[in-house]
Amino acid sequence: MKTDPDVKTYKLDQFSVSTGEFEGSEYGKNLPTVKELIEGFQIQIISVNELNKDIEFDMKGVGPPIANAIRRILLSEIPTMAIDKIELYNNTTVIPDEVLTHRIGLIPINANPHCFISKSSDDDNATFEDTIQFELKVKCEKAPSRAYADDNQTEKLIHEKVMSGDLKFVPIGGQKEWYGDIRPVYEDILISRMKKGQEIELKAFCYKNIGREHAKFSPVAIASYRLHPQLRLLKEISGERAYELAKCFPDGVIKISKKNGKEIAEVGDARKIRCSRNVLRNDDLKNDVEICLVKNHYIFNVESAGAIAPETLVEEAIKVLEEKCRFFLSELKALKV
Repeated sequence: MKTDPDVKTYKLDQFSVSTGEFEGSEYGKNLPTVKELIEGFQIQIISVNELNKDIEFDMKGVGPPIANAIRRILLSEIPTMAIDKIELYNNTTVIPDEVLTHRIGLIPINANPHCFISKSSDDDNATFEDTIQFELKVKCEKAPSRAYADDNQTEKLIHEKVMSGDLKFVPIGGQKEWYGDIRPVYEDILISRMKKGQEIELKAFCYKNIGREHAKFSPVAIASYRLHPQLRLLKEISGERAYELAKCFPDGVIKISKKNGKEIAEVGDARKIRCSRNVLRNDDLKNDVEICLVKNHYIFNVESAGAIAPETLVEEAIKVLEEKCRFFLSELKALKV
């Protein structure tokens, strides 16, 4: 496999619990200039899944500080709307009040946070600019018509399961005309189960905030990255050894092709490698391959909680990082450094 001689890699067996035990581990040696960093920086979108609300993209030409800064911003510094206050009037279910309200608070709300302003902590007045209001009033009782759930003549109950879709939007001011019917992102999240005669009545208020304040405001379910793997075949591997090598990796990493009448192992999609060391356990193959991680090439995976598209979240995170850099530079200028 041909590789770029300028690509810096970590060998897999160089890694240990301590981050400073292998040569070249210290980020900061031979740093490029700002111009070189900008010219070498690349982002490549690999896939966007609108159904699962996730995105995978590659970030090349930067070090761990930039990659981790974007990850942390995604987790804790992009605002969303979430249920932050609940007025509970009645709860006769077996779920304690504090557990019930906590479960409701974690339901993601499908609302654009840019349409609202942040609410002051000492302000109890709900306005159309800073609050979204929901109402939940359900009672488990026999269905109005004489219907049966099965052949055993079990009576059919309504609201036996309380779902996130049972939350009713209560517009404040002109919210209905401006935003339509604001709903939870997912209508099928189970809040509680109830027996006949049990009921729940409450009002829920959504405010704008960030994940640093509470995890329920985090716009992502997953925001992670890993170094891009690289596999090198140091010798030609053919015949049965080629198939044995393919078994050491996930499907697609090693492909078998014919060359001069022989079946030869070649590297296919190395990004599928998850740092498995199975090949290193094979005494016949371990000296013929080298697994590396490219130092400045990161594979990012971001899964949205549902309210904001994942590609939009990445854009927002980069904007927040830019604003932080501007603030830092302005502080430096103020110090006249």
